[in-house]
Amino acid sequence: MAHDADANKASKHWLWLLLLPWIAMIWVPSYNKVEPVLFDFPFFYWYQLLWVLISAVITALVYFKTKTRSRSNGRPQGGAR
Repeated sequence: MAHDADANKASKHWLWLLLLPWIAMIWVPSYNKVEPVLFDFPFFYWYQLLWVLISAVITALVYFKTKTRSRSNGRPQGGAR
């Protein structure tokens, strides 16, 4: 039982990764420029679009690293029976 609590606490550290996209988007002066241009898109636009994709990957990673494990019998907890 104590092992589960330690594993759950350790998995909470993954949540800190969710701050990366927030910091990247909140710090506007870092990407408030036109150059470099990528496929005729100014940096301002493609940087934000790139962070949409990066955020999706980070969110998926955090989800899979922090979701609780089902019981040993293989059946998920709760739900209809």
